[in-house]
Amino acid sequence: MIRCQLSGDPGAPAMVMLHALGEHAASWDTVAPRFATRFRVVALDLRGHGASDWPGTYSFELMRDDVIGVLDDLDLHELVLVGHSMGGTVAYLVAQAQPSRITRLVVEDAPPPFARTRPVPPRPAGELSFDWAVVPAIIEEVNDPSQRWWTQLPDITAPTLLIGGGSTSHIPQEKLVDVARVVPWCTLITIPAGHDIHESEPDAFSEVVLDWLGADG
Repeated sequence: MIRCQLSGDPGAPAMVMLHALGEHAASWDTVAPRFATRFRVVALDLRGHGASDWPGTYSFELMRDDVIGVLDDLDLHELVLVGHSMGGTVAYLVAQAQPSRITRLVVEDAPPPFARTRPVPPRPAGELSFDWAVVPAIIEEVNDPSQRWWTQLPDITAPTLLIGGGSTSHIPQEKLVDVARVVPWCTLITIPAGHDIHESEPDAFSEVVLDWLGADG
C-alpha cells in the first residue's frame, strides 16, 4: 500500500509530488497549499516511508513501479510530476518509463545517481517515521559508477524544470548542468537555498515552478 495525501480541486490537473530519503508526503506542506490553488496535488509516502508499506526491500526501480501503480489506480494522466532528491531520481525514472503520461517534470536538486562515495550515516536513536533499511539500500544505488540511468535521460519527452540549490547544497551543481544538457527540453534555475529548497525558500520555489508552468504551458 502506498499512502497518498490529497489536496486541491479533484477536477483540476494532477500534480504528483515525491519526497526525499527519510521524508514523507508532509514534507511538501510548505508548498502544497500554493500548488493546490491550481492543481489536484497528490503527495505520496514512498515505500518504506510514513504510512506506506515498509516491505524491507527498496530500490529506485521498485519506487518507480509503486508510483506508476498509484497513477494507474487513480487514473492520472497528463500530470505534472515533482520530485526532490531521492524522489527526483524516482521522477526521472517514471518520466522515462511513461513519457506520454508526464506533461511537465520538475526535479529539485537531484541528478540521477553518479559515481561517488556517499557513506551510510549511523542510525539515529529512537523511533523513526521511515524504515531504516531504506537508507543503506538507496545510498548503495546513489553511489553508481556506471551512471546507468543517465543514458535514458534523452528519453524524457516532457519539458523539464531542474531547480538547483546552489553552492551550499551537497549536490555538485555541475551535475545538474550535465543533466540539463542531456534532457531534450530542460530549464535549469538556481535558488541559492541549499538542498531542501522548497522547505528553506517555499515562496521562491513555488513562484519559480508556477511561473515556469505558466510560461511553458
